[in-house]
Amino acid sequence: MNKITKGQIESQISDAIIRFEKEYMGRGPKETKTYIIDDMIFVRLKGVLTPAEEQLSKTSEGADLIKKTRVNLLEGAWPILGNIIKEVTDCKIQSLHSDISTKTGERVIIFTLDKDFEEKFK
Repeated sequence: MNKITKGQIESQISDAIIRFEKEYMGRGPKETKTYIIDDMIFVRLKGVLTPAEEQLSKTSEGADLIKKTRVNLLEGAWPILGNIIKEVTDCKIQSLHSDISTKTGERVIIFTLDKDFEEKFK
């Protein structure tokens, strides 16, 4: 049986996050890249703003509203995201951190895991 590579795991996570974005958030990103670093998973999503959010982001009040809404949606999806990461990595999420840029339409999500996932690739 072939051992799965770090790159393959990163690709599986990217694909799963894209599906999550489409199903849960209503639209997928234009580009997604995942990086595994020690016990962390760093996901970078480009082009996540909807056309309505792009219009809303033109004011500081609108940008704040987008950020608050997106944070609340992601926090509410913790169980779903936990299952996604567990299925791919066989590790539980310890914490989740995220931010979105209303200027570039880019979001980052950082998962910290319950054990050193990097050890699986040494």
